[in-house]
Amino acid sequence: MLNRVKRALTFFLHKGGRADVWFFFLKAFMPNWAVRQRLRGPFPLSARALRGRRRERNGRRMQDLAGKPLVVLLSGGLDSMVCAGLAREAGARIVALTIDYNQRHRVELESAARIAAAVGADEHIVLPLDLRRFGGSALTADIAVPKDGVGEDIPVTYVPARNLIFLSLTLGLAEARRAADIVIGVNALDYSGYPDCRPEFIAGFEALARLATRDGDQGVAFRIHAPLQYMSKADIAAEAARLGIDAGMSWSCYDPTPDGLHCGLCDSCRLRSKGFAEAGLTDPTRYAVKPPA
Repeated sequence: MLNRVKRALTFFLHKGGRADVWFFFLKAFMPNWAVRQRLRGPFPLSARALRGRRRERNGRRMQDLAGKPLVVLLSGGLDSMVCAGLAREAGARIVALTIDYNQRHRVELESAARIAAAVGADEHIVLPLDLRRFGGSALTADIAVPKDGVGEDIPVTYVPARNLIFLSLTLGLAEARRAADIVIGVNALDYSGYPDCRPEFIAGFEALARLATRDGDQGVAFRIHAPLQYMSKADIAAEAARLGIDAGMSWSCYDPTPDGLHCGLCDSCRLRSKGFAEAGLTDPTRYAVKPPA
């Protein structure tokens, strides 16, 4: 009986399509197995099939953006660069927002400027927000960046509530520019396990955007696009190549060397290098140390 109930529940959740508002609230009362099945479906799918399904859905959502204003949260990293390229491909009028949060790897701000110019952004805002006043992260405090590989736990490079803070600022800019669409380059496959990269966070914020704004109150349906959510780093590297964007413009390393090289050993360098290798592409990145295979 219990197994039949579980199967019926997982099928019901799976048939709901994308994570929606009800799922965001319901998740708090769901057992972990049900949450996992909600993403996976009642019948096991291969990782490739799951990514293909999600990419197809995200692609459909980004097909109706031609001529519309769209805000891209542009860090200067590979993921946000590909998101900006997808927005350009969709014909959107790009407003790029980069947050200067006094991060350790401030060189990414220069990358963001190059990317914004390359995709023809209508506007590029670099907004100062000194999160070193908060600290609590290896990116915003005097804490060593881990160099021993991607682990199981959330690493000290996690910046407390960063994507929540950044998306709130992006939403404010979107409402000011009368844009209903926001793009963010979060990823929940090849990543460091940050909680604010998970699909339920994105779904929850999309619901919140419609509740917390004047435009939402007047019926504007804000959409948070996360086109890379279920893509591997290899998929993302391949997408950059397909879009014809020079991946060498982007910056990933959390702990740059004094002479401006990627360190090669932090989580971000390892994931970047792994992605290009698995995609069968030449990695244009200049590393101080070759990342371990």
